[in-house]
Amino acid sequence: MAHSRSTENSTIQAVDAPSCDESLVHLDNVRQVQPEVLSTEKAQRMAEFFSALSDPHRLKLLSALAQQELCVCDLAAAVKMGESAVSHQLRVLRSQRLVTYRRQGRNVYYGLADDHIMSLYREVAAHLDE
Repeated sequence: MAHSRSTENSTIQAVDAPSCDESLVHLDNVRQVQPEVLSTEKAQRMAEFFSALSDPHRLKLLSALAQQELCVCDLAAAVKMGESAVSHQLRVLRSQRLVTYRRQGRNVYYGLADDHIMSLYREVAAHLDE
């Protein structure tokens, strides 16, 4: 067991980010960026937003919805998941305002909430394809 910890620690050390050799704060740089640093509240909200995007099932749902609006039944078939599992994941996406829905008769149709979500989805997909 101790051997695996040793291996784990050396792996962690191998990927540590490089840091300054001497600790010297450049106050001009700090003063320039400090006004743009996120507030704790906004950072928390953004973390929750990105957490909603951290699940592969939810990303598959978003990828389908990036193509077109779909009812829950069609969405479940498209991503090969059960309707109850899709509904659960859609609740998470709705809670972060990533998707919206509308009723038409007995069906509920979901779509991406707005162009920002579409842009975010496309930018990340393009980044991963680079």
